[in-house]
Amino acid sequence: MVSKTLFGLLAVLFCAQAALGLTIISKSEWGGAAATSKTSLANGLSYVVIHHTAGNYCSTKAACSQELRNIQSYHQKTLGWADIGYNFLIGGDGNVYEGRGWNVLGAHATNWNSKAIGISFLGNYNNSKPTAAQIAAAKSLLATAVSRGQIKSGYILYGHRQVGSTECPGTNLWNEIRTWANWKT
Repeated sequence: MVSKTLFGLLAVLFCAQAALGLTIISKSEWGGAAATSKTSLANGLSYVVIHHTAGNYCSTKAACSQELRNIQSYHQKTLGWADIGYNFLIGGDGNVYEGRGWNVLGAHATNWNSKAIGISFLGNYNNSKPTAAQIAAAKSLLATAVSRGQIKSGYILYGHRQVGSTECPGTNLWNEIRTWANWKT
């Protein structure tokens, strides 16, 4: 009975994500290492913080997967973090990649990690502009986060520069997210 219930819940979640046009590339699928530890993140969060990685732009799943492995290695081996810092990352290929994932505390914005999910766009958005596919993927991810209860429907969207001393998420991405319904000054 439990397996039928679990299967049913997974089927509903898959259908909901498919209906929203969202596919999340799992950490195992992009070749990510396991986290050294995990801390739970509550549901019903009021905030989302948008970032850019300020690194290499990628436009294929293979290139984005390599970039994710590089970022995760830097975060874990150089910075000593338990995992890649962001909950999710969005590639130039329009795919959403699992970072820490749902309900896992991130390491993306000091003093905001426990009350926000962190979504980062792969690349430097001082130089590049986000693609229509990336924007659609981000909005679909946000809608899924609301439908899952990870964030409240009236969540507030910030760019990283609003909660820390940084130019992140880059001028071009900053100008884009300022047009989104839940962005606040």
